[in-house]
Amino acid sequence: MTNLVKIMLKPGKEAPVRRFHPWIFSGAISSLEGTPHEGDVVEVLSHRREYLATGHYFSGNIAVKIFSFSQTSASLAFWKTKLLAAYDLRKRIGHTDDPSNTAYRLVNSEGDGLPGLIIDNYDGVFVLQTDSQGMSQAKPAIAEALKEIFNDKLKVVFDKSTETSGRLEILQAAGLPVETVDSPSENFIVGSSGPVEIVETGHHFMVDFVHGQKTGFFLDQRGNRMFAQYYGRGRKVLNAFCYSGAFSVYAAKGGAKSVHSIDSSRQAIGWTKENMELNGVPGNLHTEEVADVKRFLTQTNEQYDMIILDPPAFAKHHNVSHNALQAYIYINGQAMKRLNPGGILFTFSCSQAINREMFRSAIQAAAIETGRQIKILHQLSQGPDHPVSIFHPEGEYLKGLILAVE
Repeated sequence: MTNLVKIMLKPGKEAPVRRFHPWIFSGAISSLEGTPHEGDVVEVLSHRREYLATGHYFSGNIAVKIFSFSQTSASLAFWKTKLLAAYDLRKRIGHTDDPSNTAYRLVNSEGDGLPGLIIDNYDGVFVLQTDSQGMSQAKPAIAEALKEIFNDKLKVVFDKSTETSGRLEILQAAGLPVETVDSPSENFIVGSSGPVEIVETGHHFMVDFVHGQKTGFFLDQRGNRMFAQYYGRGRKVLNAFCYSGAFSVYAAKGGAKSVHSIDSSRQAIGWTKENMELNGVPGNLHTEEVADVKRFLTQTNEQYDMIILDPPAFAKHHNVSHNALQAYIYINGQAMKRLNPGGILFTFSCSQAINREMFRSAIQAAAIETGRQIKILHQLSQGPDHPVSIFHPEGEYLKGLILAVE
């Protein structure tokens, strides 16, 4: 095994590591043996020099993100073992080899013991995102491991890491060069492809993984979209921040009276139209609009029976969480005003800096401001292919509520 830089912890600071929390904060470190560089594989030792874990080194407040609690040199065999474990979990929960569901998340960062790595599988098109220099350096081995595991099921491996803002911030803060990509084709590690068609619970969607947000599609909302199909029946539905219209498709296929989709992105509205047509939704049932959601909710005179609010993250860092909470209060209050009595509100936050209690308090504040009686019907989270480690509750980023608005 290559001699790795050793990081010694202060007395009493090893307890979180022994409880399998995957982060080492800089304040817990007493000394280093060697000079680690951003992204290096390092070993973490107790103050008595007992081995604790192996991970990638960072130069910020989080100094190490752990990917193994057993000694390893992070070889190809190691990455293959980790990916096989993630794949086995998806098999056990029924997310693989299902013709009615041809896409799923294969690796969910800390939830699969691989901090800084996301892999989504879109019917054989594997889209990677890394948000650390260490995982970025491991991409060739990870891609090779994917080829060995999936064989002829693998069509494409695409690297979307240049779109990962967290990684760019880390590299910039460390004074390291940020990769620039002149052409999307340079991001294809294996094969190449245009947008790919997937099936989700029997519905069809085109995924533009090159130009779309994140990896191209929000797989974490699969189970929550099924509620939209159930509650949409006979209702006039507004899907705000619609992106590529997945919630709209589910509501329409569930028997909605009408569906109106809004997004500030003209490209997103184009994807929404395409997906509605792909699923045979009649044109007189669905309307689309390029508009700012906050302005629309404030200015429209339309009333709806069901509104879906799934905005982008309002807070990516804790220092802006107050402003984010005010934004959640505002848009939810406006949505409540636009709902008919007895209406249904789906509302979400994907801001990791806003925890479940903070989000619920924001919804309560909106209800108080509007004078509406609110009942919680369901409390929602990300799907099972986006697992959260019990030792890393910070990984529970998606919060959702389905509300009855009286």
